Amino acid sequence: MQVISHHKHATNITPTERWCSGFCGGWALTTGLSKRNTAGFALAILGADLIRRGLTGHSYLYEWLGIRTAPKGQGAETTAVPYELGIRVDESIVVNQPRLEVFNFWRRFENLARFMAHVYSVREIDSNTSHWIVKAPAGRKAEWDAVIHNEIPGELIAWRTLPGAGVDHAGSVWFHDAPQGGTEITVELQYNPPAGTLGAAFAAIWGEEPGMQIAKDLRRLKRILETSDFMPRLLADQEVDEASEMSFPASDAPAYGL
Repeated sequence: MQVISHHKHATNITPTERWCSGFCGGWALTTGLSKRNTAGFALAILGADLIRRGLTGHSYLYEWLGIRTAPKGQGAETTAVPYELGIRVDESIVVNQPRLEVFNFWRRFENLARFMAHVYSVREIDSNTSHWIVKAPAGRKAEWDAVIHNEIPGELIAWRTLPGAGVDHAGSVWFHDAPQGGTEITVELQYNPPAGTLGAAFAAIWGEEPGMQIAKDLRRLKRILETSDFMPRLLADQEVDEASEMSFPASDAPAYGL
């Protein structure tokens, strides 16, 4: 797990907040210095920090809590987590199965609940959008919609959450041929926990931090896919699904979902 920090572009408050911080900071600094006592010294320090906050546009408290009020800026329409916020997770594993078959298994999103312990269900809304229901810390549930914004068949699936998600996140799954055979799966995830860095730290203590979850999930996926009779059954299921789709009358609308 890596806490992302980009201090060069760390503006996380609105222009109005910056103006208010500078104005209030100037008053607090001037007033505090005029008192010439301990309380005045503390007020002056607070004023100096508010001035810094106004000049830089960066709040350390907001950073700690994972809050951002400043606009996301360029690329906001395709950004779930601003680049200067969040927690970064990278996990990889090698599965002793052909790359295309591993990709196809993952791409059928209903399969994800089979190896992701924290996922209750994934329902595909359309070819690029899905609805997720997952376990959250303290026995709660969380739901969100996610969209695939980049896909290379057999190689890459990249997604981001849509507005309204309980936990904003974005990530990608890469599938590469491993040097010694099989498929290397690499998961790259960036998320912004509801309670920021502090919330992620507490979740890690209880074993519910996403980096820990992903590592365990990938090991579980490896066991499933490397089971001797699993891939033949998987391929048979895919052939049945494809045959069903081909045999469905093109002029008739599906009966489900009404």
